[in-house]
Amino acid sequence: MNKTSCERSYARLNKLIGLPVPPYKDFHLTSQQNHPEIVLPASSLNRSHARTHNLCTLQRSLFSTAVSLYVPTAKSLQMVTGAGNDESRIVLTKPVTLEGESDIDYTAPNPLQLVLSLFKNVMPGSDLSRFQLPPTFNIPKSQLQCFGESVYCIATDMLSRCNGGKSPHDRFIAVTAWSISTLRPVMFGVAPYNPILGETHHVSSGNLNVLLEQVSHHPPVSALHATDEKENVELIWCHHPSPKFHGTSVEAEVLGKRQLKLLNHRETYVMNSLNLLIRFLPGPRTDWVGKVKIQCQETGLEAELCFRSNSFLWCRGNHRSVKGKILDSSSLQTLYEIDGHWDRTVGVKDISNGKLTIIYNAKEVISGLNAPIVKDPKEVWPSESAIVWSDVSQSILSKDWEKAREAKKVVEEKQRELLRERDSRGETWIPKHFTVSHSKEGGWDCSPIQKWVPPAPIVVPL
Repeated sequence: MNKTSCERSYARLNKLIGLPVPPYKDFHLTSQQNHPEIVLPASSLNRSHARTHNLCTLQRSLFSTAVSLYVPTAKSLQMVTGAGNDESRIVLTKPVTLEGESDIDYTAPNPLQLVLSLFKNVMPGSDLSRFQLPPTFNIPKSQLQCFGESVYCIATDMLSRCNGGKSPHDRFIAVTAWSISTLRPVMFGVAPYNPILGETHHVSSGNLNVLLEQVSHHPPVSALHATDEKENVELIWCHHPSPKFHGTSVEAEVLGKRQLKLLNHRETYVMNSLNLLIRFLPGPRTDWVGKVKIQCQETGLEAELCFRSNSFLWCRGNHRSVKGKILDSSSLQTLYEIDGHWDRTVGVKDISNGKLTIIYNAKEVISGLNAPIVKDPKEVWPSESAIVWSDVSQSILSKDWEKAREAKKVVEEKQRELLRERDSRGETWIPKHFTVSHSKEGGWDCSPIQKWVPPAPIVVPL
């Protein structure tokens, strides 16, 4: 990127966001291995001399500890408290919804201002493999909660539509729409907490009971099991992020698979997850990109979906677009074409007659969502995300950053102590709710121990 391009990008961002940073003329750009470096003036860092950090190093520090799979827009958050069975406070916040809703109780600090703040804390040559971001980079919830919200926080019962489809084609189209509904808007510069080993999140929404567990910490692996006994539907997910660095961006490939089982129809739908793209230049942004493949072996149907994001902040044409097709896997004949935007509407066109049908409307599905509430505080497990991170979340919501920093340190130090104790006894940690396997060829795989997820003490108001 040349100096003129950087000047244009900086000027546009400064106009859009109003950055409290030095003028662009006070920045000096150099190049090292095709990655831009930023040399800030000493005055901007309150230091006696200027410090230089390779931007790619900064990206690694951001991603390695906090920019995980779901980095949701911190909109419409509220706190709910109650006493758990260990007398701990339970802090729950509203789920992520479409951007632009007005009732905002928590607003993340300016992302670029936060990035600049790292220059004051990260010394040149520091080992960033275990770098811990301060709470100013966190939204007040865990990654497990964000995963769970994509399943149980939804205004329309998409899973019932999947099960209620009269024909294999109807059900497959409904499953495709449901898979799109699990996406949420993302935001640059903030992230949920990295779940601790053994952390759980257990929530019920109507007849759907959802249970998540962090089954590995290094590398991070999350497992999800959800069941609806009335509809006879089961979900099993296993997620493991794998980041790759591309100079001015970071892209996380989400390894593992998702399974949706419609047990009444004896159909299993297997699909992969999208990648998370974190772009630093020319403008900071975070988006879902890549290809999703959905397969149902029992019906011989499969879908190929492509999600795209624009390279430039001011180009909106294909922003959050999704295009694809549903085909017969045996003949490779295209049966339906899919087109739209996952944050607006998505339609499907029947190739046989040209009929176009809207199968997904984001405004109807992921707007105006309610926060979960505690129905039975005494039944909430000590490992529940809303308890584990309650002090940190409360401090973030109160904008007491020093207290949030201390509370987060307590959580992390406790985990290190438990790890040392297990190592001293020669013990290996075993997940409570899933059996976990790993192979070089197949990666991570998680299987639930129980057939049905029990009703949870935390529920989503309908």
